[in-house]
Amino acid sequence: MSASDLDQRLALACAVAREAGAIALAAFRDGSHPPAHTLKGPQDYFTQTDAEIERLVCSRITASFPADSFFGEETGGSFGRDVWVVDPIDGTANFARGIPHFCISIAFVRDGYVELGVIYQPVTDELYAARRGSGATRNGQAIMVSTVATVAQAIVEAGWSTRRPREAYVGLIERLLRAGAQVRRTGSGALGLAYVADGRIDAYCELHINAWDALAGLLIVEEAGGWTNDFLRGDGLRQGNPVLACTPAVGEVLWNAMDVSGPR
Repeated sequence: MSASDLDQRLALACAVAREAGAIALAAFRDGSHPPAHTLKGPQDYFTQTDAEIERLVCSRITASFPADSFFGEETGGSFGRDVWVVDPIDGTANFARGIPHFCISIAFVRDGYVELGVIYQPVTDELYAARRGSGATRNGQAIMVSTVATVAQAIVEAGWSTRRPREAYVGLIERLLRAGAQVRRTGSGALGLAYVADGRIDAYCELHINAWDALAGLLIVEEAGGWTNDFLRGDGLRQGNPVLACTPAVGEVLWNAMDVSGPR
């Protein structure tokens, strides 16, 4: 695929992320009522805005690149040689409860490699974007991961889900704290990864995360000079995997703290 083809897809991803963000922001700021939500599973939120945005993103991509595959968190799809992987709202629990920390995440994958990543936070109007080999940006300005040298200086976001036992997450937090890290959780894995790329935090880790939450952010971190584990190993695209993205100096210590099987 030529650079021109990727540039066209990146331009589309940025434009549709902003269009989707406008829909999310209007629903979020509707003073008459908070976004109505249901639960797909334990602590797994869904709103009609998720569905509306996913339809929008899929329709825009299909109209511009009809040969590409599409896979979204809410409606699924297929995995072809060229596939878009989308989370219409990452941080839906925040969105549904009136907390202004959520985003739209769009990744483009070709032959098993993430080539493009876009994350848009509509409340703060921050658009993170990366094309493989071309660096990472926030609203067009280059970004880099932090320069912390030790875990004792690090702020780490540790994500959580019901897909792993509660005891495993308790153990992870204990090991991170014992290593000297400050640990937090803000409810959006994609934004956590974007903030690693932007040097706002020093690492994001989770014992299991799905591809639609992680792929865009992982590329943005890599292009911002960060370290990431091999998330797509095995069948990570379809089944998810553990994730760690961080400033390079703390990668080995944090990976050991995660205590997961498989290579880094």
